[in-house]
Amino acid sequence: MRSVFIDGAERIAVREVPVPTPGAGEVRIRVSRVGICGSDLHYFFEGANGEYVVREPLVPGHELAGVVDEDPLGELASGTPVTVHPARFGTEVRGTEGEPHLWPGGSYLGSASTMPHTQGAMAEYLVVDRGMLRALPGGLGVDAAVLAEPLGVALHGASRAGDLTGARVLVSGAGPIGLLAVVAARARGSAHITASDVLAEPLDRARQLGADEVVRIGQDELPAEAFDVVLECSGAPVAIGSAGVAARRRGVVVQIGMVPNEPRGVNLAPFISKEIDLRGAFRFRDEIDEAVALLAARPDIARVATHVVPVAEVRAAFELARDSRRSGKVVVTLDDRSA
Repeated sequence: MRSVFIDGAERIAVREVPVPTPGAGEVRIRVSRVGICGSDLHYFFEGANGEYVVREPLVPGHELAGVVDEDPLGELASGTPVTVHPARFGTEVRGTEGEPHLWPGGSYLGSASTMPHTQGAMAEYLVVDRGMLRALPGGLGVDAAVLAEPLGVALHGASRAGDLTGARVLVSGAGPIGLLAVVAARARGSAHITASDVLAEPLDRARQLGADEVVRIGQDELPAEAFDVVLECSGAPVAIGSAGVAARRRGVVVQIGMVPNEPRGVNLAPFISKEIDLRGAFRFRDEIDEAVALLAARPDIARVATHVVPVAEVRAAFELARDSRRSGKVVVTLDDRSA
């Protein structure tokens, strides 16, 4: 089978490797679609995602959809369309009761945080624990279901904000996660959603997905103290500081966008003077189930995926994915033998 490997900064290749065999409690999937995430981009372009350095060939990808290929127990028919919760959870520690995504010692598909690395989904076949599988409801195909994992991330960020019913929400950064944060905020009952970005093209996509208003940073003025909640999806230090200015007094800022594991300058004065809550959001717990249902109910969410690129052109796919003028979510297809 074909599998994509990142060997280090700007080194990527498609190689033939043996088809994996499912063991006890496992199921083999024939992978159809894999989305390129921000962490995948860091691994390819920088050879590291924050503190996690590529130390051996890494198969990227944790956003996927495909069909069951082999279930040793015979409970899932071959061809059953599925997506996957990409986490294996670790061990509960104090303060994390009922929050397994925060337990240390776990793993995530396509991550260099473990050694050996936890290999990802950008391969024709993938073996996972059967509990990680999520069968797709009727009417939801793999093309849209590849968005379940990132939509789960956005929904978890919305969960961290609390009750959004009737809230005025700013989504800071209109990349793929920001676009899905617009969807999540609307699903959670927000009354008004503003999206901000430095580029016009992502903001056009945000409008198409339901943003009521857009602000182009550097051209338009971001209103101060105008929002109950800010979902910060860019990870840029200046944007985090701006979120504190934009939030109302006693408002909430949820940091969804990842930041490097190093000191960065952020203006915290507005957070202090206005007693704003700054909350982290890390991956998700079980929101992927809500994401699957939401994708089935709203077919228009699929437009977040703007490009589908054959695996044979994976380098070009990564180049495209980091160009937010040209693309939203870029998806690699493994169903391209005739492409």
